Amino acid sequence: MSRPTQFTIDLQALCENARTLKRLAGPRSTMAVVKADAYGHGAVPCAKALAPLVDAFAVAIGEEAIALREAGINLPILVLQGPHSRQEAQVMSSAGLWPAISSERQIDWLEQSGVQFERVWMKCDTGMHRLGFMPHEIASARSRLTTHSANDIVLMSHFADAETPDSTLTERQLTRWHEVSDASSSGSFSNSAATTGQIATRENWIRLGYSLYGGSLVALPEKFSLKPVMQFESRIASVRWIDVGESIGYGGRWVARRRSRIATIPVGYGDGYPRAARDGTPIGTQEGIVLLAGKVSMDMITADITDLPVLNFGSPVTLWGNSPSIDEVAGHCDSIGYELCTRITQRAPRRFHHVTSDRH
Repeated sequence: MSRPTQFTIDLQALCENARTLKRLAGPRSTMAVVKADAYGHGAVPCAKALAPLVDAFAVAIGEEAIALREAGINLPILVLQGPHSRQEAQVMSSAGLWPAISSERQIDWLEQSGVQFERVWMKCDTGMHRLGFMPHEIASARSRLTTHSANDIVLMSHFADAETPDSTLTERQLTRWHEVSDASSSGSFSNSAATTGQIATRENWIRLGYSLYGGSLVALPEKFSLKPVMQFESRIASVRWIDVGESIGYGGRWVARRRSRIATIPVGYGDGYPRAARDGTPIGTQEGIVLLAGKVSMDMITADITDLPVLNFGSPVTLWGNSPSIDEVAGHCDSIGYELCTRITQRAPRRFHHVTSDRH
């Protein structure tokens, strides 16, 4: 019998989240971000499920886009980092991709290779300060791109603090964006947090990532909700009693203050469960929440189940999903749900619940 640890990916929930976010987006076109293997959820299955609902996809690097093309995904695909060489610019053009251009060097590659694109996205650095043209460089860059590569250019930027819409940084970025964007031309600024937090900005495209998969660092407006797409599940493999003063796991971090009943669960950081999880990290069961007790091992974790005597060998547990949510678990790891879901490994299988055809 195989180990009971697995990830269940609910593609129906993914599509319902897309519909919810499209209602929040209003008339803006919707781009689904499926980089990093769709945030650990499986890029190809997720893209196929979302294709009838969105206008385009986005990935981080060219290899991710080519994998989608090879899987039969024909919708437009934006490559957020753009080409990393002149040769890659040629590959992107041949595959009908949309490159995001953020430097003069990338424009040089486009000119040198003589490639043409149906659409080019041009990144403006309004305050994130990772990639992009500074606001005063936009006009010159746009002119070069129009001359040599594309007539259809979409200006884009990226919020550095969208979770705090009234922060000084967000306000500064919005001011710079409105100075360089044109109400009559295409633009894209909002990510998941800006969309769910309803930051008002001038644009006709939104880029939805983490929120599609049911996570959010921003509270949604009333009557709107998202469903977790990923359920990380296992079952209790062993149960034992330990006496007061006895410890569990490496380093003896957790010490019993009472005679305690301890469950061992066959999952660990080798599967993507974070080693940084603190004692007290919630673990879901059918009888309620139990708490992590002791350091996470590569292959196992332990939990205090003293107060739930009905739990025993074979009882199902949820590491994250409906309860606890991935954001709750991340909060006990000094991390964010984005990191947890993108760091899952291939050791535990992913089971996909597919979308029924009548819901499209």
